[in-house]
Amino acid sequence: MIGFLGEYESTLDSKGRFLLPGGLKKQLPDGETHLVISRGFEKCLNLYPKKTWETIIGRINELDRFDPEVRQFKRYFLAGATEVELDSAGRMLLPPSLKEHAGLNKDILLSCDIDKIDIWDVNVYKEFFENFSADKFSELAKKVMGTTTVIK
Repeated sequence: MIGFLGEYESTLDSKGRFLLPGGLKKQLPDGETHLVISRGFEKCLNLYPKKTWETIIGRINELDRFDPEVRQFKRYFLAGATEVELDSAGRMLLPPSLKEHAGLNKDILLSCDIDKIDIWDVNVYKEFFENFSADKFSELAKKVMGTTTVIK
């Protein structure tokens, strides 16, 4: 797998479930149906394949548990993290506390981020891009990618 690609819209039903779009379902490793969902760094949720989550947990377990910043990071990062499963119809139930954290109501957008999928309220996601100019993006790209090997 080269990584998750694309943006997909979906809708939450009254129970907090949404249908994982077929284009995303095809990208899951080996038909994976068990995933882990957690708070995102922004006002969104992160959806990880279980194998990716296990790698992250392995790295977290190596951190110094006596460091107060590590404890604070772990507390926030792991708070509310929940294993979820796609049902036979390809739907997933969002835990209420995580749904509230991300401000998800009805219309959501699933944005691929290489090894995870971000789940956004569609309006928050659109506002993010409306407030980020092409010039700002160019400056950010130079800052983040400018020191790496030039891609031709």
